[in-house]
Amino acid sequence: MPDRRQAGFALLIVLWSLVLLSLILTQVLSAGRSEAQLASNLRASAVAEAVADGAVQDTMFHLLEPPPQHWPLQGRHHLVLSAGVADVTVENVAGKINPNAADEPLLGAMLTLCGASAPQSAAITQAILAWRAPASGVDPSVAYRAAGLGYAPPGAPFETSDEIGLVIGITPALRACLLPHISIYQENDTPALAAADPFVARALALVAQQSGGAAAAGIDEGGDPTVTITATAVGRGGARFTRRATVRLVPDPRGRPFRILNWQSL
Repeated sequence: MPDRRQAGFALLIVLWSLVLLSLILTQVLSAGRSEAQLASNLRASAVAEAVADGAVQDTMFHLLEPPPQHWPLQGRHHLVLSAGVADVTVENVAGKINPNAADEPLLGAMLTLCGASAPQSAAITQAILAWRAPASGVDPSVAYRAAGLGYAPPGAPFETSDEIGLVIGITPALRACLLPHISIYQENDTPALAAADPFVARALALVAQQSGGAAAAGIDEGGDPTVTITATAVGRGGARFTRRATVRLVPDPRGRPFRILNWQSL
């Protein structure tokens, strides 16, 4: 009897050991599959990012080609690269509105077209002007403190287009409406009508209607040619990545035939 009890106890230990080893093996295999999947996803994302960056560089090459091979400063293209494909949009910055340079009527027209009421449009227009250059004797930070905001206008030009969303009174809906049509890299006070999108064209027409004159517009040739390139890439692994770059098509101090003004992922 004692031998039987010892044999049964040993068998029980062996069975529990097998169960424990099975659990450990299952955990190791599961962790290995997760790590392998994570590595595969990271690799696919890196490939998609490389495809998007390559598409931006390829687009710059085509924009800098001599005529008649060069691409226009506005348009859409589909690129097939060795590691994936990319849909590219080229926008001529000359057709956008510069929030650092636009005057009061043009700012008000933009806000009106975005759905702001007349009092709301007037108040936000003054807030934009105060953001970039506050009026003498007026402290614009008072309104921001009263609204419970932890920042105040810097009294300096906008450093990015996204900064427009920080101006008091601009709602998320107004910000989303304005962003596609503004650029701090547009060098003229007034956008070029020939390069303007329908929204900017309507804003210029509204300013002309309110002033009783013809629509004022900049000249395409004014300033250095500058474009915003948006490349949405799909790599061989199926991952997607979007790169947006604003490029001035003039040589930089290091001898490159272009200057990258902004480089961001979306």
